[in-house]
Amino acid sequence: DEAPMTYVLVDRPDLGIVVITLNRPERMNAMAFDVMVPFRAALQEAGEDPSVRAVVVTGAGRGFCSGADQESAGVPPGVEGLPPASYALRAMGLLEDVVLTIRRLPQPVIAAVNGPAIGGGLCLALACDLRYAAPTAYFRAAGINNGLTASELGLSFLLPRAIGSTRAAEMMLTGADVGAEEAARIGLVSSVADDVLGAAVAAGRRVAELSQPGIELTKKSIQAGLAASSLEAHVTSEGLGQLYVRLLTDNFEEATLARKEGRSPVFRDRR
Repeated sequence: DEAPMTYVLVDRPDLGIVVITLNRPERMNAMAFDVMVPFRAALQEAGEDPSVRAVVVTGAGRGFCSGADQESAGVPPGVEGLPPASYALRAMGLLEDVVLTIRRLPQPVIAAVNGPAIGGGLCLALACDLRYAAPTAYFRAAGINNGLTASELGLSFLLPRAIGSTRAAEMMLTGADVGAEEAARIGLVSSVADDVLGAAVAAGRRVAELSQPGIELTKKSIQAGLAASSLEAHVTSEGLGQLYVRLLTDNFEEATLARKEGRSPVFRDRR
């Protein structure tokens, strides 16, 4: 018998870095449940592995993720016997949980957007902490073009915080494509790279050199800052995080000594 297709690939190209690849290139890595269920599981496994310092997400073939699979979406788990309305809610909830899983991972998640990121694919990219784009990548809030709303999977929360409310409204209300260079110009991605996976892995490698609790607290702080109601409501938690790492590790002393000795610091993350 022919072996079943593996729709999600997991690779470790470097110490502390996991690359998770959506692997259904003939469907532009659309968000079928056969893809999203193992994708969520791979994310969770990476998040629970203390040796993993950064996670890179990319797509196989010419696309990153084309959003909803309108031809062969598959069946989400645990829906047998449900009425249509409940079935739909469970299905949407599973996709929402994929986005939330990316956000909840303690490690930074880096998107290597190798091609089109459309609809839900745009949401997956936005859920990541860092984004790099290949020259052939483009981004589209596709729901409005399909006679629906452009708001899905947290897009109306994530996109304005990434590029500002005016540009986000333009993308969401017009459904227009944003190419890679424009995406870099408006801050949707950090940069455009011919070897986009290499750029993402290099960023992960840099993260892996830094303090593990420092990086994890910084990710939490960025997310909390974006959701904070005021500077006053947020600034104390930043200070507590800084004190937490300062008091419980000798990282600061190591960084000071390394600068004096003209070398890179090696953080132990403990005293």
